[in-house]
Amino acid sequence: MGRKLFVGGNWKCNGTTEEVNKIVSTLNAGQVPSQDVVEVVVSPPFVFLPLVKTSLRPDFHVAAQNCWVKKGGAFTGEVSAEMLVNLSIPWVIIGHSERRLILKESNEFVGDKVAYALAQGLKVIACIGETLEQREAGSTMAVVAEQTKAIAAKISNWTDVVLAYEPVWAIGTGKVATPAQAQEVHFELRKWLQANVSPEVAASTRIIYGGSVTAANCKELAAQPDVDGFLVGGASLKPEFIDIIKSAEVKKNA
Repeated sequence: MGRKLFVGGNWKCNGTTEEVNKIVSTLNAGQVPSQDVVEVVVSPPFVFLPLVKTSLRPDFHVAAQNCWVKKGGAFTGEVSAEMLVNLSIPWVIIGHSERRLILKESNEFVGDKVAYALAQGLKVIACIGETLEQREAGSTMAVVAEQTKAIAAKISNWTDVVLAYEPVWAIGTGKVATPAQAQEVHFELRKWLQANVSPEVAASTRIIYGGSVTAANCKELAAQPDVDGFLVGGASLKPEFIDIIKSAEVKKNA
């Protein structure tokens, strides 16, 4: 059984009620491959989760962009995994580079968050990736292996985990890893999972790519054997997100 293509849309800190309604209308009208070919998840800001959840087509799912590392309580400004479960939000993004870099979330903290979210029954899009300095220093694999190791140390079941490789230098910059660069890292990550977790987890875990994915480059990226989909930023707010979802046909026909 091949890995089903996964396309996530990270809306980041964008949107008004009017804009969100417009994006959802576009998504609802889009002609896309069926659920057995592609899994689609969109991630609006917390305040719009209920709106999107109730108005989005049933074959697309919703993710939160973050959640707290343990049970709720005296943690002003945080949202707990339990709250997301209560709202029937199935997915959460954890460890996005913007949170790692700007909010100083460590590898260990991200690992703890992934483990806690999974324990509450959420599915997790766990993000990893290197900065430009790290890539130029030749330490890409060391960095992403360390980030993955911190997650692997805390969890035993990978069924509900999608690993998102997002080279930080390609996020929102217009620079994109070449299909060969993306495939190389995804291949090495899968090899790491095989050696350090299990061959079964390595074969079944979806490793998706994020970093300036557009309608123009998605097909070539999707054709890479170890690229199992995308975590899309800016383009997920535009109609071209539908074209990116359609790139699943590349895998189906491969």
